[in-house]
Amino acid sequence: MKKNLRTASICVQGGYEAKNGEPIEPPIIQSTTFKYDNSEEMAMLFDLKKEGYFYTRLQNPTNDAVAQKIAQLEGGVGAVLTSSGQAANFYAVFNICEAGDHIVTSNEIYGGTFNLFGVTLKKLGIECTFVNPNDPEEEIQKAFRPNTKVVFGETISNPGCAVLDIEKFARIAHKNGVPLIVDNTFATPINCRPFEWGADIVTHSTTKYMDGTASQVGGCVVDSGNFDWLANADKFPGLCTPDDSYHGLTYAKKFGKMGYITKLVAQLMRDLGSIPAPMNSFILNLGLQSLHLRMKQHCANAQQVAEFLQADPRVAWVHFSGLPGDQYHEL
Repeated sequence: MKKNLRTASICVQGGYEAKNGEPIEPPIIQSTTFKYDNSEEMAMLFDLKKEGYFYTRLQNPTNDAVAQKIAQLEGGVGAVLTSSGQAANFYAVFNICEAGDHIVTSNEIYGGTFNLFGVTLKKLGIECTFVNPNDPEEEIQKAFRPNTKVVFGETISNPGCAVLDIEKFARIAHKNGVPLIVDNTFATPINCRPFEWGADIVTHSTTKYMDGTASQVGGCVVDSGNFDWLANADKFPGLCTPDDSYHGLTYAKKFGKMGYITKLVAQLMRDLGSIPAPMNSFILNLGLQSLHLRMKQHCANAQQVAEFLQADPRVAWVHFSGLPGDQYHEL
């Protein structure tokens, strides 16, 4: 894979590198299964002792190429595509939480995610405390419990457009020995790369700006590879103790920086199967190729609309962080 590409080049060329005589675009591998000459090779794949493809519910070349492009854009070590943004947020949290655990999240998040965390996860035995992201650190700290496993927020909230102080949330999360997950859907890595400000895991609804054409519903989970699971092993037994469903394999020890992503694929995709169709990933990739150009125009359009409305005496108020004087302008 090409190294040190600029963001614009990653949008166009990232994630996939054609060899001599191969298609220049990632091909649509529309197949459920993949052929091997003997059962021993298949057994090695099933036991995670060898890399390769055998069933699209777990991995597919088209999906993986597009996931790798998004990982490159975010500066992560690996990524997984999901069938929706909601699936991405669920997988990102559920990959490290189980019944009896607790999460802390900003209350300035997408309504569907608010309901996922506050209602649906509760039915699975995972409790959630919502905090005001504008509160001081000492106030947010009060929400933490001994069984807290993760902190969550959105770079720019949907639809309120509140801007998250990623550095502040990262400090609080790491002080408590847990990772920070940031939904970067609205900003996209064109406007913000949360890993550079301390986030550990990033999620996306690729349905929105990444797609750009309203042609596919999808999501993505990206891992920075920066969080030390083994240093906090008592909090994350799913990653740091043997998995009986994989012959006693311990993900954080066996796969290092790729432990989180490997577990997400090997366990959650295996059992829950929220994969995108390869055709959807192909469409998503077409959108990603112009993301660096479209985001600039989206921002310019929004700025012009906000300034127009602010100047109109019939408009009582305008909330847009691009306007001087907005509460999030400096941040």
